[in-house]
Amino acid sequence: MSIQSQFYQQTRVPSTLARWWRHYKRNPLALIALFVLIVIALIAILADLLAPFDPARQFTDSIHIPPSWFDEGTTTHLFGTDYIGRDLFSRLVHGARLSLSLASAVVVLSAISGIFLGVLASFSNYWINSLIMRVMDFILAIPSLILAVVIVAIIGPGLPNAIYAVAFVLIPHFVLITRSAIVQETSKDYVTAMILDGASKSRLFLQSILPNILPPIVVQLTLAFSIAILEISTLGFLGLGAQAPHPEWGTILSESHHNIMFAPWTVAIPGLAILFTLLSINLVGDGLKDAMEPRQK
Repeated sequence: MSIQSQFYQQTRVPSTLARWWRHYKRNPLALIALFVLIVIALIAILADLLAPFDPARQFTDSIHIPPSWFDEGTTTHLFGTDYIGRDLFSRLVHGARLSLSLASAVVVLSAISGIFLGVLASFSNYWINSLIMRVMDFILAIPSLILAVVIVAIIGPGLPNAIYAVAFVLIPHFVLITRSAIVQETSKDYVTAMILDGASKSRLFLQSILPNILPPIVVQLTLAFSIAILEISTLGFLGLGAQAPHPEWGTILSESHHNIMFAPWTVAIPGLAILFTLLSINLVGDGLKDAMEPRQK
């Protein structure tokens, strides 16, 4: 009599993060953009080690020195110097830290406020919901950059006011995406079952709805980060955001744009830094959207 043993092959179910990463890796542009974004973030973190000079230090005998790949350039100033002899590479490196830090603060403020208002509108009565959504519609009816400029012009220029202004104009985006995701989830059967089971609104949201609405919120965070960098740089370029001698990218452009004819590198290099940063963030956001919401691809 033979004894037969039957073995069952177990299927390993990947975690949610592993599944997202598997989908994300299929997008080569998103992978390249993620690598570029990580490099930019490391440059911002290690700015004190990478920058050869203080960003505000002036070399009066080295005004408008071209980048090192020009014949007149020097390796001492890798990206050249500006109109008062400041090292452009040092200013860009420290500007990366400042610009990314300001954008992070903007996204945190707008995300917390917007998600809270979106949840409040979703679980409140008709009048509170209508009031919140009508205010958000009014804010969205005005171009965000124009509204940010108006707010900063009223409360005064400077870094804190620029952060508040840009965070304010980004709040409606989080309100709408949060409320839309919650409304979509509350129409599903599992939410109805929990309501019939007597679950409270807080338990319903924290344990069931919140994990399922994280993908659109994460995607919105990346898009808001890109918008925040662009609008903070624009306010700095207009003289309403960071003020000299802060090495914010928009402020660097504002100080150098009048020298574009005979020192184009002082405008081109900061402009390219902004361009590659925004492009990488947007491509990462698109990759996350395809990875986290494959059914909507």
